[in-house]
Amino acid sequence: MNQKKATGSKVQISKNGPYIVSGDVPLSKEIIGINEGGESIKWEQGQKYPSQGQYALCRCGHSGNKPFCDGAHTKARFDGTETANRQPYLEQAETLRGPTMSLTDVESLCAFARFCDPRGRVWNLVKATDEPLTSKCFVNQTCDCPSGRLVAWDNNTGKPIEPKHEPSIALIEDPSKACSGPAWLRGGVQLIGADGFEYEVRNRMTLCRCGASQNKPFCDGTHASIGFDDEN
Repeated sequence: MNQKKATGSKVQISKNGPYIVSGDVPLSKEIIGINEGGESIKWEQGQKYPSQGQYALCRCGHSGNKPFCDGAHTKARFDGTETANRQPYLEQAETLRGPTMSLTDVESLCAFARFCDPRGRVWNLVKATDEPLTSKCFVNQTCDCPSGRLVAWDNNTGKPIEPKHEPSIALIEDPSKACSGPAWLRGGVQLIGADGFEYEVRNRMTLCRCGASQNKPFCDGTHASIGFDDEN
């Protein structure tokens, strides 16, 4: 399910250092919006950063100039070793088939955004996708998953149902959990490992910014448990 690569947009992981972003990739913040029950239900546009052709994003979590790198990774002796599974998404995914749609899931990519939880959780909703309202909720919740852990599929066409994203990076803020989250790569931005490995190009993925993920370079939700704060 390769996404078409965004021409010129690239994130190069530096060894034990920052993400080097090139290709004039827009940078902004996106905020997880919740309902009265505290459930994640929408994305809210946050701060937009001035356009830059190239910039370096902190991934050790120690920069005093977040979200940008200030060299703190050297003093902190940051270990940015990439440990994530490098197989293509579909080779890792589990599949749940419903009456009109299916769900693929790679749990290790979970970034703890929690859009999968409302209305009975997507793993249950897929079983009733022949009901129009349930089908709509199912698609919305899978498409709001920033990491791309969850993908909805049309059983008739066999094609994934993906949100439309332009090449961009959003820094996720999670006020209900009082923390800052990962860097959300969108729209087919190429990710390249410190060793030159080209990761599968996808429409959406989330990269660790707190420095503590056990699934680097991807986020594993640790930012929430340690209370990572982009402002500090």
